[in-house]
Amino acid sequence: MEEYYQLEEEKPKTTTSLLKGKFSFLINVALFLITFFTTTIAGVAWILGPAAAFNLNNFEVGLPYSISILFVLGVHEFGHYFAAKYHRVKATLPYFIPFPVTDMFLNFGTLGAVIKTQSVIPDKKAMFDIGVAGPIASFFASVGLLIYGFTHLPGVQYILHIHPDYFSPIKNPDALELEFGTNLIYITLQQLFTNPEVDFVPPMTEIYHYPYLCVGWFGLFVTAMNLIPVGQLDGGHISYSLFSSQTHRRIADLSFVLLVVFGMLGFVSEYFNWNVPIGWTGWLFWALILKFFVKLYHPEVPDITELDPRRKMIGYFAIFIFVVSFIPAPFYIKLP
Repeated sequence: MEEYYQLEEEKPKTTTSLLKGKFSFLINVALFLITFFTTTIAGVAWILGPAAAFNLNNFEVGLPYSISILFVLGVHEFGHYFAAKYHRVKATLPYFIPFPVTDMFLNFGTLGAVIKTQSVIPDKKAMFDIGVAGPIASFFASVGLLIYGFTHLPGVQYILHIHPDYFSPIKNPDALELEFGTNLIYITLQQLFTNPEVDFVPPMTEIYHYPYLCVGWFGLFVTAMNLIPVGQLDGGHISYSLFSSQTHRRIADLSFVLLVVFGMLGFVSEYFNWNVPIGWTGWLFWALILKFFVKLYHPEVPDITELDPRRKMIGYFAIFIFVVSFIPAPFYIKLP
């Protein structure tokens, strides 16, 4: 869900490019429909298991998941899109990115969505507004889904239908157990909107069977990934606009180091079979992608106008969102 912001002068359009642009929305529609299919299949896999995903008779089961995840991704990208329109910056409609339908572990059915600006962003204020609009929008969308999920938890028969032996004291000794990591906002919402004495509140090892909780969690996870304050991620735009260029570089360097540390902790935990959720190996790969492809530092922008107090407060709120949404160990596999 990385967005690319064009900072150079717009190139003259040719007749060919104009013709392509006239029907370019068809690509957006096609990608959306394909992603709708792949996320629905992924939703079936999360709820009923990978074997059931390829039975189209189960297609309806995956709809709450797919509609929810497309909603969160769409809200995020249209946040950027409408902010760009407000500042008269040309931007494409969202491109949803499907993930192949396979029995691969941790298949969410999509790699996110992106938009691309097609004209020069005039100043830091516009860059800040476009960058911050997406994550704030997806944060509230994710929180809304979690609140709905927690207030509409199905009865215990739901999990027993999926795992008839769920409460059995005898477990399969060879079974791996996937546990989703948690964050401050998830814990807070669970405490506020559930009553363990009345509701069966699924543990983090089971929330992927609950589409609204799963997608709400996923939305927070991806929002936090985008808010990492480096390069041209949303967090990089916010950090560069909110602070001085030198401060932004220091924050980016620190963020890179922390990602590497969390990634190495994940490797150590897996290597020694600690069965303790400390770090995640994926953070190391994400750090390398940011370092060598996205780049750690935001491109310099000629405009040096300081943000007004209202935008600064919004920027600090975005940092708050990052803190409460970040998950040091998002995925953890308990070994038998």
